[in-house]
Amino acid sequence: MWNDLANLLFLAYEQFSLLPLFIEIALVLIFVAVMATLIAYGSILFRRYNSSVYQRRLAHLSPIIEDLITEQVLLNENLGKDIPVEEIEFDQHALSNKAFRKPAVRQIIIDTLIRYRKNFRGEVGELLRKLYIDMNLVEDSFSKLRTFKWETKIKALVELTNMDIPISDSMLLPLTNSQNPSLRAASRNAYIQLSKNEPFKFFDIATEPILPWDQMEMFKIITTTKDITIPNFSRWVSYSNNKSIVSFCLRLIAHYDQRTAIPSVIDLLQTKDHQFRAQAINCLGQLSAEIAEEKLVTIYTSQPLNCQIEILKAIGKISSGKHLEFLKNEFLYSSSFDIQMNAARAIIRHNSQQSRYIITDILENTNEENQTIVKHCQNPLIKYQ
Repeated sequence: MWNDLANLLFLAYEQFSLLPLFIEIALVLIFVAVMATLIAYGSILFRRYNSSVYQRRLAHLSPIIEDLITEQVLLNENLGKDIPVEEIEFDQHALSNKAFRKPAVRQIIIDTLIRYRKNFRGEVGELLRKLYIDMNLVEDSFSKLRTFKWETKIKALVELTNMDIPISDSMLLPLTNSQNPSLRAASRNAYIQLSKNEPFKFFDIATEPILPWDQMEMFKIITTTKDITIPNFSRWVSYSNNKSIVSFCLRLIAHYDQRTAIPSVIDLLQTKDHQFRAQAINCLGQLSAEIAEEKLVTIYTSQPLNCQIEILKAIGKISSGKHLEFLKNEFLYSSSFDIQMNAARAIIRHNSQQSRYIITDILENTNEENQTIVKHCQNPLIKYQ
């Protein structure tokens, strides 16, 4: 049989080699297209089959797992008796169900526990965590963390983070610098939430950037995580070579009003990157860094438009009153609408007798266009950035 098949293939190859070149190329492309289509459809069918199996398994096991959690946690008779959670014991017979030994079933239990823990805090939340530990589901999560698949690693990080299980630095820190952006972001978020003493240690070794979307997610985690240790972010502003780290630290410095970082932020005014420089100026404005105001006015004329706008905003936020004439001149003599708009807003933001006098003078003695700009800027519904 094998000889007949070999002869048939050899004959087909001989016939194929006799065809014109363009027909050979066309047939190869057709074969590749057909195979790719079959593989794609096969992959789709395989995934749908797995999903169907999972849903059937979930429908069968969910009531059993729900009953387990309800009886062992939610209706635990030791809840509310001032007994430490770590001393509360579960019914080992209920936990030793043979069905709970299968990997697929254990994964469903993990997912269910995480879902419950997102809705319950306090003693119940800690008891859910204890059930996760007592059923040795921790090892299941760590096993996933040791795999080579980045998607599986991310799932493990989510599980361990939700269950507040510490991960050693030797295992987690390398992942915070992973080449895979998704794994890198998940690892950094996990490190911030799980590290009790140095949640920003990975800033020291980070060579890969923190992408804008990741910065938003990380900022949300930092500002909502309870009892997080907040360091002085100026250390990374001064010494980090990773621009995304410095940029993110500037945002955190402004949010936590770290005025001790002002000298380090002022040093950034010398950077050649004007986008970076504009962010540093914005940070100084949010910190109301009056010590930097004179420096900002001095470098103003040598700056590109985006930095000039940030300087005007910063002077408005600082509101010392020392440079109102500078703002007035920029408003009256600049040919840029953006400059005029931000200079007017900066004057109005001072909200002092002198600034009100300047605004009155502009409204009474300048052209209609200038008056329109000022009136627009005086609208209280317009938020000053």
